[in-house]
Amino acid sequence: MTRLLPFVVVICGLFCGIRHASAQSADSVVQLYGIVMTADSLRALEGASIVVVGKGRGTIANEQGVFSIAVLKGDIIEFSFVGYRSKKVTIPRNLDETEYSVIQLMVSDDNYLPGTIIRPRPTRPQFERDFVNADIPADEYELARQNTDEQKRLALMRTLPSDGKEAANYTLRQTSGKTTYAGQVPPMNIMNPFAWQQFIKSWKRGDFKSKK
Repeated sequence: MTRLLPFVVVICGLFCGIRHASAQSADSVVQLYGIVMTADSLRALEGASIVVVGKGRGTIANEQGVFSIAVLKGDIIEFSFVGYRSKKVTIPRNLDETEYSVIQLMVSDDNYLPGTIIRPRPTRPQFERDFVNADIPADEYELARQNTDEQKRLALMRTLPSDGKEAANYTLRQTSGKTTYAGQVPPMNIMNPFAWQQFIKSWKRGDFKSKK
């Protein structure tokens, strides 16, 4: 019996402590209620937000601006509404009552937007003139089309130096041609219609013009 006495004392102490903490938690609960209105015209703000900061819970005001929510002593309550400055209220910790009422007046928060210039509707000739003369930047597809244009490719071929891959391919083609006809006379393309066709195309393109 004497051995069980310390355990009984500990259990009784824990039970009393839990009951005391529960009593303190119940005593700290406060029913917060009130009304949210505008400060200039005392108009009820329907749908105003009432949030307990850091607790993840809150409520909204009804069509008369009235609200009610259970909070704890020391909680910070934030009132907010679109177009009005937010306001925070702290529930007193030394509050003796279990109810707390608030009449929260919200001050409008003016946002000044830049001025808008309204011009008359243009006439059809003015619209056609502006549409034709509009400078529309080229997109990726237009740039790709311009880069694949034959005249532009020829101009780039004449001006841009050959890279390593192009020079290596040219050397390999020359070496391959010499090896193919080594020990014999290379064929004459003077009677080859395909060679004449390529020659005429190159002549029209101006491939044989002197480069300055």
